[in-house]
Amino acid sequence: MALRLWHYLCLWLAAVMLAVPAASASPQRIVAVGDLHGDYNVWIDIGRNAGLIDSRNRWIGGNSILVQTGDIVDRGPDSLKIIRLLQSLQKEAPKAGGKVIALLGNHEAMNVTGDLRYVDPGEFAAFTNSRSEALREAAWAANAKGFTTNYKAGHPEATDKAIREAWFAATPLGMIEHQRAWAPDGEVGRWIAAMPAVAKVGDSLFAHGGISASYANVTLDDINMRAAAAVKARDGSPTAIINDPIGPLWYRGNITRGPLDQENWTAAVAATPSLAAKPRPTIEAELELALAGFGVKRLVIGHTPNLPGIEISHDGKLVRIDTGNSKYYNGQPTWLEIVGDRLTPHNVTRSSH
Repeated sequence: MALRLWHYLCLWLAAVMLAVPAASASPQRIVAVGDLHGDYNVWIDIGRNAGLIDSRNRWIGGNSILVQTGDIVDRGPDSLKIIRLLQSLQKEAPKAGGKVIALLGNHEAMNVTGDLRYVDPGEFAAFTNSRSEALREAAWAANAKGFTTNYKAGHPEATDKAIREAWFAATPLGMIEHQRAWAPDGEVGRWIAAMPAVAKVGDSLFAHGGISASYANVTLDDINMRAAAAVKARDGSPTAIINDPIGPLWYRGNITRGPLDQENWTAAVAATPSLAAKPRPTIEAELELALAGFGVKRLVIGHTPNLPGIEISHDGKLVRIDTGNSKYYNGQPTWLEIVGDRLTPHNVTRSSH
C-alpha cells in the first residue's frame, strides 16, 4: 500500500512540474569595447567599470561576453600590455562561463604586414631585453653590404658612416623583436591570425570597420577564413580582405559617404573596376542588406571615431563604439552593454594608474 501511494505521489509531482512553465533563461550580457590604440590605462578603467576585471585585473565578469572590436595597437605605447591581459582573460573567462572575443582591426593587420607608420616608439621599447643591442648589431652586420649598395643607388653622395647611422636611426631597439613577434609564426602573429574579422553574438554582428554590400552575402566563416589566410600570408595586396578599402576592417560607408568613405570607395573601384558597374546602395539600404545577410538585428562597429560618445542610430540597427578611448584621441572612454534588445552605453572617467 505504501509503495502504491509513493508511486501515485511521484506521478502527481511529475505532472505538477510539467504544468509549471520553466523559467526562461535571461539573455547573456555582452560588453562591447571599441578601439584602444595602445592605451592600457584606459582599458583598465573600462574593464573595471564594466565589472569584467578586479583590482588585480582578473576576470570577474562571470558569464559575460566581452567583444573588443579591434585596433588594440598603434598610436599609444602599451599595446603589448593590453594584448597580454586580453590573452589572460581569454583563458580565465571560460572557467566562469564567459568569453573574450578580440576582433581583427586594420591596425593589427598593418602591423602583421609590416606597415609600421603608426607604431609608437613605446611599442618597440616593450620588446627590448638585454640582448637587443647585440641583436641589432648582428642584423646590421648581416645586411650592411646590401643596404649600403641600395641606399647609394639613390644617394650616391652618402658616406658609409652616414648610411649606417641612418639605418640605426630607422631601426630602434626592440623593433627587430617586435617584427619577429608580429610575424605570422611569431607569438603575437599567431594570436592575431586566430582573431575573427567579424563575430556574431546573439542578434548582434560585430566588425571593426563595417559591412559593405560586397560582403553582405559572404558567410561569417568565409570572411574569417579569408582574413586568417591573408594574415598568415602577410598579404599586402589591395584586394586582400585585410586591406580591401570596402572590407570589414576598413569600411566606413555604414556611417558616412563623406571624404573618408569616398577615399576608400575610389581605392576599391581602382582595385576592382566592376564595382562601378551598378549604382551604390544608400547607407540605409546597405545596412539592411548587411543585417539580412547575417540574420541579425544590429551592426556594432569601431574604426571611425565619434569622440563625444557611443552613437546608436537607424532605429538601433547601427551602433558606433569607437569613441576615441585612447589618450591619442582623448575622446570619451566608453563601453556598450547589450542584454537582449536593451542597449546601454556607459561613459567612463579617465584616470591615471
